[in-house]
Amino acid sequence: MDAVVGPRIQGHHDQERRAEPLPADAPLPMPVQSFGKRPRPAAVRSPAVWRRVLIMVATTVLSAAGIYEMYQVLQVGGITILEAVVLALFAALFAWVALSFVSALAGFAVLCGGWRDDVGIATGGSMPEVSSRIAMLLPTYNEDAPVVFARLQATRQSVDETGRGAQFDWFVLSDTTDPSVWIDEERCYAELASTQDRLYYRHRPQNTARKSGNIADWVERFGGAYDFMVILDADSVMTGDVLVRIAAAMETNSGVGLIQTLPVVVQARTLFARVQQFAGSLYGPMIAAGTAWWHGSESNYWGHNAIIRVAAFAGSAGLPTLPGRKPFGGEILSHDFVEAALMRRAGWRIHLAPTLRGSYEECPPSLLDFAARDRRWCQGNLQHGKILTARGLHWVSRLHFLTGIGAYLTAPMWLAFLVAGILISLQAQFVRPEYFPTGFSLFPNWPAQDPVRAAWVFAGTMGLLILPKLLALLLVLMRSGTRRQFGGGLRAVGGMLLETLISALTAPVMMVFQSTAVFEILLGRDAGWQVQHRGDGAIPLREVTCRYALPTALGATMAVGAWLVSWPLLLWMTPVIVGLGLAIPVALLTTRAARSRPSLMTTPEQIDPPAILAQVHALADRLRPAGQTIDPLSALRSDRRLRELHFAALACHPPRRRGRIDPHLATAGVLIDDANSFEEAVGWLHSREVRAALGDRETLQRLLHLSSRDALSESGA
Repeated sequence: MDAVVGPRIQGHHDQERRAEPLPADAPLPMPVQSFGKRPRPAAVRSPAVWRRVLIMVATTVLSAAGIYEMYQVLQVGGITILEAVVLALFAALFAWVALSFVSALAGFAVLCGGWRDDVGIATGGSMPEVSSRIAMLLPTYNEDAPVVFARLQATRQSVDETGRGAQFDWFVLSDTTDPSVWIDEERCYAELASTQDRLYYRHRPQNTARKSGNIADWVERFGGAYDFMVILDADSVMTGDVLVRIAAAMETNSGVGLIQTLPVVVQARTLFARVQQFAGSLYGPMIAAGTAWWHGSESNYWGHNAIIRVAAFAGSAGLPTLPGRKPFGGEILSHDFVEAALMRRAGWRIHLAPTLRGSYEECPPSLLDFAARDRRWCQGNLQHGKILTARGLHWVSRLHFLTGIGAYLTAPMWLAFLVAGILISLQAQFVRPEYFPTGFSLFPNWPAQDPVRAAWVFAGTMGLLILPKLLALLLVLMRSGTRRQFGGGLRAVGGMLLETLISALTAPVMMVFQSTAVFEILLGRDAGWQVQHRGDGAIPLREVTCRYALPTALGATMAVGAWLVSWPLLLWMTPVIVGLGLAIPVALLTTRAARSRPSLMTTPEQIDPPAILAQVHALADRLRPAGQTIDPLSALRSDRRLRELHFAALACHPPRRRGRIDPHLATAGVLIDDANSFEEAVGWLHSREVRAALGDRETLQRLLHLSSRDALSESGA
């Protein structure tokens, strides 16, 4: 067995540098915050007060007008109980739509007038100087290691090209539980770290608090050495230009605690992902500009592609554990909203930079993968109901929580609204009404609605949903440079029409999926922590049929119910019924691989691909091993450099608690001691036992000693 001295790797080839998995500790306390104790008030004056008044007044006026018209539709002949339910649901849903519309309208106005952010980030011109130390943090969990490291390395190369690379350190923070992925991460790290410095890798043996706990662990161990940290996701890529500019803005604005960039979806491989990519590119900047304009210094944090002041985060964003059982209690899942709210409570300004280009992410390849991720977000956002009443929060922070909760509650509300509308029509068609109530009345109660006014209410609601898309398209068409980036005006118009059609077909299905998720969470089912699927989106027909059976059945039921009432009701329900009824064929269509050069739904990143994205592909191909699968234990046995790195990384693990027995480690130890050869031991060990053995130096050494004994036996024979 080769010796390992401390955390430094020995025995590299002469042309390779000696890498250290982790830098020297620089502890920084991160106290857990209290939601019940009111902190000292933060004296921060936001310049966006009048903007918020304008947004709220416009939303209130628009909502009142819509609700009044709906009341006029239903009040003909008196309001029944079902009609009252419909009116209440409509009021909440229309107010939600109105706020989104007004915010998008503000985004259109400010982009037409020339965007000027509140922190002075220049989108062009010379590169600013940066003197602070910045840590780039990439948390990962059972991801494709070569691609993850390729994204980080491409980002690093882009930063180095700016001439400011000396200010950045790079960390891969692994919470991986799959033994093969764990060793593959170390293999990729060893290959990159052998030729460059300031690249670090840390594997966490216990995944406490998931991603938020991963970041908190880094802050408490190494945060004291850095001024800022940039949080990435496993699918994040950022250019050096945007990173240097937001770092310079943090230096210039000492009261800013966080700047969130607007990630653009790239590398879409399926039709579903391409729809999300096109929608984000076309509508995203306008919507983000509107929210940034009136949120001001109380903007939100989306968990990645953002720069954070380390001291501010450590001092104010330590997350407590929510009381009660899962899914509403326990660790906070949607931690980013809460961290932003706590930092703002402590007096730090939170800003969104919507016009910076060079911040990228990827999208799930299918609606099922999107829904699986959305299920976890749903649970996390519903947890925020326990935080709404936390003391000292800014009202805009509470509004972030409410909008996050509403993003999921609106799905079952829309579903209930549709069902209640059908029930009202069925009641009027088949149930004999009580024309004369028990009490005295001069006139009968006729159950009726105003169909003409109802059509206008429907048209107005659709207008509020569609007009922001038209305004975003107008922004593209009125600027020649932007128009060329989308492949020309005709392509942009055709892309918007196709995106609208596909989104209209998938929206009812997503409504059912989100409604199901809300009901499951209310019944106490925990979402867990699932691995993100970032492949080609291919899903077997049997699974598609099984998963989409409920939306299809619901669509058939709605169609029959509407048909029993009248053809006009069936036509009115057609958008929802068609989307649900065609759920299976649309799912199969949208998960197919999209054309590499589409004629429609073209985005700027497809017309002029950023060099950094091409570098990701080249680096991933270079880092990927010749074989498709890696046996972790055999890889350690055959690769001395990898073995030394692994033991060096284990030396950095916190000591195991005394008296705490890991049953998987104990089982692994017994099996290794009973085995006559390395191959026999590996064949006996299951995945959890392999992981336990990989995390314990002594057990792993015993296993690898079997390999040395095998070699001696063969030489003796």
